[in-house]
Amino acid sequence: MEFSITEQEQRILLSQARETITAELEKRKPSYEQNDEKDSNLYIPCGAFVSLHKQPGHSLRGCIGRMTANLPLIETVRVMAKEAAFGDPRFPPLRKDELPALHIEISALSPFVICSDPKSIKVGVHGLYLIRRGRSGVLLPQVPVEQGWNLDEYLDYICVKAGLPSKSYEAPDAQLYTFTAIVFKE
Repeated sequence: MEFSITEQEQRILLSQARETITAELEKRKPSYEQNDEKDSNLYIPCGAFVSLHKQPGHSLRGCIGRMTANLPLIETVRVMAKEAAFGDPRFPPLRKDELPALHIEISALSPFVICSDPKSIKVGVHGLYLIRRGRSGVLLPQVPVEQGWNLDEYLDYICVKAGLPSKSYEAPDAQLYTFTAIVFKE
């Protein structure tokens, strides 16, 4: 089964992420628009990342996500939006005056697939998740494209991200997974 999210579902997720952040800044309970389509992809448990970018310059202002989730996608996005705005340890909590210049990007993740042949990875299509010796690292599919990496650089950087030596993904005890992401933004 191919993983997909309609344009309408994307709009709903972006709207709810923004409402979550706005409500927190205004110290009120979020007021989410009703969605009666309980059979939509919004209610499938899957991982998601919410990235916040500040204009001008599109500089990163926060990014938090979960690789997998036991919550429906719509709930995962709400939780990750709040964490990206107020819980990313790399940044101070978002201030109300920053909200107008904030742009939200969501990456909804497909289920993971074990990667038996790293040379089959498609840069810009597959995200990577590496686990070895109690360490792990993840890179979303758009990262190597944004950084201009080729496949070898992408594979090396997933090792760096996990705090492991180069080529660690080749070790017999390494678990390398691929996934795809549907990435959309305001």
